[in-house]
Amino acid sequence: MRRLSLVTVVALVVLAGCTAPISDAGDELDGDRELGRVGDYNATDTLEIDGSDPLTEDEREAVKHRAMARIEEIRGLEFEEDVELEVVSREEYRERWQRDRDPASQFTNELWRGAFVVDGERDVNEAFDDLYGDSILGYYSDGRIVLVVDDADDRIDRTTLVHELVHALQDQQFDLESGGATIDERRATTGLVEGEAEYVPSLYDERCGEQWECLDATAPDTASLDQRSFNAGLFLSVYAPYAEGPSFVAHRHETTGWEGVDAVHENPPTSTAQLIHPERYPEGRPADVAIEDRSTSEWEPMADGDGERRTETVGEATLFATLWANGVIDRPLGEGAGAYSRYNYSHPATDGWTGDTFVAYADGDETGHVWKLAWESETDAREFRDAYVEVLESQGADAVDSADGVYRIPDDEEFAGAYRVSLEGDEVVIVGGPTVADLEAIHGSSSPSRSTAISPAAPPTAPTPEATSRPGTSADASRPANP
Repeated sequence: MRRLSLVTVVALVVLAGCTAPISDAGDELDGDRELGRVGDYNATDTLEIDGSDPLTEDEREAVKHRAMARIEEIRGLEFEEDVELEVVSREEYRERWQRDRDPASQFTNELWRGAFVVDGERDVNEAFDDLYGDSILGYYSDGRIVLVVDDADDRIDRTTLVHELVHALQDQQFDLESGGATIDERRATTGLVEGEAEYVPSLYDERCGEQWECLDATAPDTASLDQRSFNAGLFLSVYAPYAEGPSFVAHRHETTGWEGVDAVHENPPTSTAQLIHPERYPEGRPADVAIEDRSTSEWEPMADGDGERRTETVGEATLFATLWANGVIDRPLGEGAGAYSRYNYSHPATDGWTGDTFVAYADGDETGHVWKLAWESETDAREFRDAYVEVLESQGADAVDSADGVYRIPDDEEFAGAYRVSLEGDEVVIVGGPTVADLEAIHGSSSPSRSTAISPAAPPTAPTPEATSRPGTSADASRPANP
């Protein structure tokens, strides 16, 4: 499994100051004011601030209001209320975020293990905490922006400030909420929200210099960031909205104008396939992939809080993350990326995805799963099947019965267990369990007496973080609404 060393590429502006709030959240702005003027500042104003000295509270207020005015001019929408701004240290952020953190559910751990992202010896929530604790530059929640800084001089990232202000504007205009019943749908809806919040700062930066005077951007100190090692697969799954969302929003803006982007807020994308391939929006909705329960009485499907069988949809972006992190996709992440995106999640092994459903099973403390993936054609299904077998082999798997697609990863490896990979027309069915014998007990080749079709359903909502957040490195990672 690759470990990703993250290096920040965002330009940091040296804005030193205290960490106290600088405005009252919820203060209404003048509804009769001119678009592009917030408080006492216009989008074209020049500020006598060079960033070399700590900013006073008034200077920070000026920086914020001028940025809000510029966002209004770009986006053609008005802020209805002022936005509270707070700066906290990374240590304080970790204390806020990591307190009262429960372990991941048995289902969640099996899901990410089955996707070959987090091995069975690691709790997924711990892996997420490791990812977010060092990555978040800021977040917006309930009318308030919190910027997270590493250094004692309270250095503020200009792009992060603009990004989070866009979230505030989205919240005021579209009642910003994280939505989606599955991992893939949540990544997709987040891709709209975060994609716009990445795209608008790019348009903002394009005006700096000739049209607008902007604070100088200084190169960040990346020495410590170079040493941070992240779970590449987990990061790439979470980062998909930031990587592919901007190109999706840019495509909508360039083809339908801001009115078209507004309309997408009313009808968000439903899969990461639509982010990766914007031309598939809105018609290309994911297929409903049903799984027939063929388990024996020893193996029970895991249930949600209502006692219903729990399912998940992983989606194209996370499939790409799995293949890249395990070395099956061997190309630079930025190769082929769009003008407004850092990474390209498109690959022949995953481009044909049309839907998937994951069901986890338990026999006491032992866990297993059935994962069915639908593809546009049998050729696409075969290509993914072959790529998944490469993942197994990269983890030390040996073929037990190549004719039946059964493989075994030794007990001393991270993803130890047995796996059966079957090609059924334009679908791939993957069964995972502790031993080869368990595979038949989890999902037999013929239906037992108790047989129930399982279709995707909404999983229970996990404890969620702040509504939206700005990632902090070139592998910028933000907390998803739900792992």
